[in-house]
Parts: sequence; structure tokens; C-alpha cells
Amino acid sequence: MDNCFNGSYKDKRVLVTGHTGFKGAWLSLWLKKLGAEVVGYALEPPTSPSLFEAIRLEDKITHIIGDIRDEDKLLSVFYDFQPEFVFHLAAQPLVRLSYREPKLTYETNVIGTINLLEAVRKTDSVRVVVNITSDKCYDNKEWVYGYREIDPMGGYDPYSSSKGCAELVTSAYRFSFFNTEKYNEHQVALSSVRAGNVIGGGDWGEDRLIPDCVKSLSQDKVILVRNPEAIRPWQHVLEPLSGYLWLGALMCQDGHGIKLSSAWNFGPPDGKILSVEEVVKLVIRLWGKGSYSLDISNHPHEAALLKLDCSKAHTVLKWEPIYDIYTAVEKTILWYKEYYDSYKSAKMYDISFNQIVSYIEYAREKGIAWSIGEQKLKIRQDIQDM
Repeated sequence: MDNCFNGSYKDKRVLVTGHTGFKGAWLSLWLKKLGAEVVGYALEPPTSPSLFEAIRLEDKITHIIGDIRDEDKLLSVFYDFQPEFVFHLAAQPLVRLSYREPKLTYETNVIGTINLLEAVRKTDSVRVVVNITSDKCYDNKEWVYGYREIDPMGGYDPYSSSKGCAELVTSAYRFSFFNTEKYNEHQVALSSVRAGNVIGGGDWGEDRLIPDCVKSLSQDKVILVRNPEAIRPWQHVLEPLSGYLWLGALMCQDGHGIKLSSAWNFGPPDGKILSVEEVVKLVIRLWGKGSYSLDISNHPHEAALLKLDCSKAHTVLKWEPIYDIYTAVEKTILWYKEYYDSYKSAKMYDISFNQIVSYIEYAREKGIAWSIGEQKLKIRQDIQDM
């Protein structure tokens, strides 16, 4: 594992906001195993159980409870720990909750992003910032082709809109304060990354398909399915995380911080695409039992189709997803079955780590750039126009 991502994170101070969340906990675990000194800043875990609790992450990293809206406390963490890398995942991540709590959603996702970028401005140690937003930041017309990084921001619901706003904030700070033309003065590389619907072990989030399935199956209840024909860019959580880590590793290399500071999509392969109902049927088959019914009650608007064009990451970073949808769901359900079969076993840390190792080994077999040691990529001069 030491050779992954060019060894860029070994002995480096890395701040992860939102580390108690699903993606943040997986990212923190991976960074810890890469030899990073990980500092997490977040609210208490959003659910119980949670991946954070299951793998006992609190004992493995520097764990700080704090609100991303608390500018003074966040700044004190930057001052105390002087991070070199910053991965920003702290967010209100749920569409349906954003209808109930729109003000909280905007305060967390927009003002929280501003607070983070202000802290970066005031901390000389920072060299790389990766702001994790969402594929829902795009002005979704539900057309059949994927959105590119240069397509307009938008958002029907408060959550999607807040993520579009966070992208605009990031772009404004990149031009105004971290401009690549003045990189030698500030030496900060700032990118934003957008990924589709991620799945994986340890997610118990509200109103998410796999967690809803697992909660019902583990209690021998019927799964209620909303929007059965909806299409989402399903991908295993380790897929976009490998992209975030690879981008961050390259951004800190000489000259690459200037060329790579921009927006990036990380999505699943273009192969077999499954609807919500098809995913539910696959989950039931892998679980070994269960049933579902359609939830015909009224629900807030949710997009029926959303795809990303990841050509930029494929071409420039040589990043590729490696799991198809069937493998992604299988790995996810295997994690949950281990959890429920052993009932909160202390083994979940090792099981989670082994899933990362297995993912890396498969990436090496496929010759994926980030997994095979020292890489010197030739970065195109015109990538920001792609």
C-alpha cells in the first residue's frame, strides 16, 4: 500500500472534515493506512450504528467534534494542526432532509465551505484542498448523456442547489485568492470533485437505497421502494475515493498544482446501468432472502436520471473505475452481512481494511495508474478547457 498514490500521504498532516460520515470514515481509514497523520473535524456520527463507530475510528485518528459552521473553532483546528492536505466532506448530504431543513442545508453546505476556504487562506501550511460536492450540483435536465465539468450549476431542491452554490464559491475562491497564475505566491492547489451515488458497507443514512434495504432485511421487514424506475450512477465508495486521493497526490507534485486546480467528475463505468428496482432485486438475492413493495405515497421531487461524463479524469489523470455495479453491490452486502452476522464485531476494522486492500490489488491487476507505484503523468496544458 505504501506505493499507492506515489506515497504522497505518508507522514503528512491531512485534515478531513466530515470524518464521522460514511464517505469521510472510509477516506480517513484509507489515509491512515497510507501513513498519514489524520485529523478529523465533524459533528457526532449522523447515525447509530455508523461506519465511524463500527471500525472504532475515534481510537485511530485525531478526532475533533465541531460544526463546520463554527468559523472560530474550525480556524483553531487549522492553527493547531497546520494541515498540508485538506479534504472537505462535512455537509448536509440528504435531498429529502433539505426540504425539511433548507436553511440548515445552505448554512452547512455553502457557509461551511466559505468557512473552510477562509481558514485555508489564513493557514500557510496548506498545499492541497479537495472540496467534495456532489453530482447533483449540475442543472439537471435529465438528458441521456453525462454532464461535463463545464456544464452549468443548478439544483431543483435545496440540497442540489446548495451543492451548486458550493461549487460556485469554490470557483470564485480559486480565481480570486488561489489563482493558478499566482501559484508561486500562495502555493495552494484547489479542486472540487463530483461523484454519483456511492454505496458501500457502513452507510446507515436516511432515505438512501442500500441502507433502507439493509435496515429492512436485517429486521425481516418488507423493503419499501420509491421511484423504482429511477437511474442513478451507482458506484462503490472506494471508486471516487481513489479518484480524490489520486487527484490530491498529483496536485502536490511540482507544476501539477497549477494544471489540476479545477473541477472533476468521478463516476462509474458506462456498462450495465441498473434502475432502483433492479438494484433492490440484486440486494435481496445477495442477502439470501427478503421482499419489497412499491411505496406509492407522495414524495418530494427527486431526479429520475443523472449521469456524469468522466472523460476528463480518464484522459488527464488516467483514473478508471474498476468495479461494475454487480461487484459494487456484492462487496457492499458482504460487509453488512459480516456486521450483522457477528453483531458489531471488533473485526469490522479489519474487514473494512481488507476491502481496501482487495480493491488496490484488483486495481493493480488492471494496471490502474494510482495503484502501481511511482507515476509521472504528462498533464495536458489545456485541461481546464476540457
